[in-house]
Amino acid sequence: MGSTREFEVPFEGLNVGKHVFEFEITDAFFEELEYSIIQKGQVKVDFVLDKKETMMVGNIKMLGQVEKECDRCTEPISVPVDIEHSVVFKFSEEPSEDEDLITLPSNEFKIYTAPIFYEILTVELPSRTVHAEDECNEEMLNLLEEYTGFTEEDDTAEDEGQDNDPRWDALKNLN
Repeated sequence: MGSTREFEVPFEGLNVGKHVFEFEITDAFFEELEYSIIQKGQVKVDFVLDKKETMMVGNIKMLGQVEKECDRCTEPISVPVDIEHSVVFKFSEEPSEDEDLITLPSNEFKIYTAPIFYEILTVELPSRTVHAEDECNEEMLNLLEEYTGFTEEDDTAEDEGQDNDPRWDALKNLN
């Protein structure tokens, strides 16, 4: 996930206050991940580490584009990225259950940001990404229809929230 040193933020020796770090996430970052949902990307990351006496707050700003598979035709689709996220770092031997709180062992002196950046990217991306109308690979859509009976019209109805299955109509009347 990027070279180890490239995404390290050494905080030992930093004065209390804000410290700015800049990172560039490129295709190589995603190629190193075995099961990444993101295939390629160019994302600029501004990481502002606000060091306090007992903890640190990382403010992350990501701007760029990533490429993943269209959920309909599996062709690459470009997705814009404009994310702002904050993470709190505390020293503790106990793991945190809060996703925005990362605990660091008391003997740690650096933060490895690559997995943090990847997690934020994947969580913040739309859960369903499809091409605009008529931009999907027709050959793939035809194969999908041939082998599953699933058509693009079925997918469009699903996108619009239409429920074509009458078995569920009775549930709509429950209060």
